[in-house]
Amino acid sequence: MSERAATTRRRFAAGRAARSGRPPRALAGEAEERILDAAKKVFLERGFEGASVDEIADVAHAGKPTIYARFPGKKALFAAVMARKQREVTGSYESIAPRGATIEERLASIATAILQRILVAETVGLVRATVAEARRFPDLASSVHRMGRERGTEAVAQLLGELVEPDKLPAFAVGRRASTAKYFIELIVLPMMMDALFGEDLAALRNEIEPHVARTVAFFLAACRHGGVD
Repeated sequence: MSERAATTRRRFAAGRAARSGRPPRALAGEAEERILDAAKKVFLERGFEGASVDEIADVAHAGKPTIYARFPGKKALFAAVMARKQREVTGSYESIAPRGATIEERLASIATAILQRILVAETVGLVRATVAEARRFPDLASSVHRMGRERGTEAVAQLLGELVEPDKLPAFAVGRRASTAKYFIELIVLPMMMDALFGEDLAALRNEIEPHVARTVAFFLAACRHGGVD
């Protein structure tokens, strides 16, 4: 197909979408991002229970039919906000470059970078909102938790795979790496996140990252070397 023909075809498709009341794909994507931004803001301020689709529509400058065309209800909207946040956080792990001459130093640099990314008010606030609804909406809390755990484990496993040759440390071999990543998160990352969820001052927690990482990485690596992570 020639460039002129391709251009004509794109213009025809855009015109047809406009006539049928459907926005072009790019504009539809912008509307969805605007809705998710608004929903995130309202959920952080009101919590899940206190938030309403009416207020989200006002903040997004979008009609409720526009929101319901994309999300069947408030639970689906909240799940979409959390899914986007989890993609943003775990996606940022790709930019982590392990530093140091030893495996201990490189593991510590990874753990420090991850904790610096998650111990921020927005992330902690959204997780707290999820936990608050666990009793009323266990399926919602469970799905958000499962999604976050799977994404986090996959991202950490990818980082661990770059650290050491598996024959030198079997816990980092491909077949065991997911389990090793899971224990890495549970031992090193989750304790500080739990402190944040229970209201510990974030600035104070961030100041504790390095000593916490030094202690827990040493314990984690000792377990890896002695077959305790499986």
